Amino acid sequence: MLKRRQNETGWTSAKTLSEALPFIQRYSDQTVVIKFGGNAMGSEDLTRQFANDVVLLRQFGIRPVIVHGGGPQIGDMLKRLNIKSEFVDGLRVSDIETVEVAEMVLSGAINKSLVQAINEAGGKAVGLSGKDANLIKARQVRKDLGFAGDPVDTDTSVIETLSRDGFIPVISPISAGEQGGSYNVNADTAAGVLAGALGASRLMLLTDIEGVKDKDGNLLTNLSIKDARALMDDGTASGGMIPKLGTCIAALDAGVKAVVILDGRRAHGLLVELFTDQGAGTLIR
Repeated sequence: MLKRRQNETGWTSAKTLSEALPFIQRYSDQTVVIKFGGNAMGSEDLTRQFANDVVLLRQFGIRPVIVHGGGPQIGDMLKRLNIKSEFVDGLRVSDIETVEVAEMVLSGAINKSLVQAINEAGGKAVGLSGKDANLIKARQVRKDLGFAGDPVDTDTSVIETLSRDGFIPVISPISAGEQGGSYNVNADTAAGVLAGALGASRLMLLTDIEGVKDKDGNLLTNLSIKDARALMDDGTASGGMIPKLGTCIAALDAGVKAVVILDGRRAHGLLVELFTDQGAGTLIR
């Protein structure tokens, strides 16, 4: 007869699941849009852990929608091709060569590897870009940014159909222009626009920092829209944090219940944020 080994681990796991139940019930059948940043894709282990967590959300009855970035990966490819790249106000300047490379990296390699990771974890992921089914239409942000795009219209019917049937949409932010062509839309911005259009319960921005910090480097765990604007106005928020906070404000104005900026490099941050009292990162509402 085989004897089962008993220790405290099983009891601790059962207690954790029991405490998570009210949160699972709260988010059941709710849409959660998750932006998985390129900086959070630091290793295969991180991507695999993220994929496992996303599949768990789906099995709990939550409808995850993934929008991914890939800034570091685009930067690496541009260097390999000897194409100069620069940023203005946290956005990549995208000439025709740059946007072609961005589309190749985002809608190709990254999108398909993330889809594969989720499928291997037991989910049913489908890869899309902003171009598919007129998901996102974009126009030029500013002339000096080239083909950097700003969303002007969305059609989320394909996401709603996939989510309703149990699939997990995985979306590259490369989008079509109003008169054709491709635009490199900031992934945070794309995630925020889609979250608003879907009436998401949560927008979660996974990046390579633990959240929004004050001037002394202390984590700010709760912010209002007014607080977020103040951080942008007084220079506390800079670089890539500027479009992130702008996305948070726009998403909240569009009806998203709350936005969270959290560290995608920490294992199971999604689960800690959604299923515990203490949460993770910075909550803005």
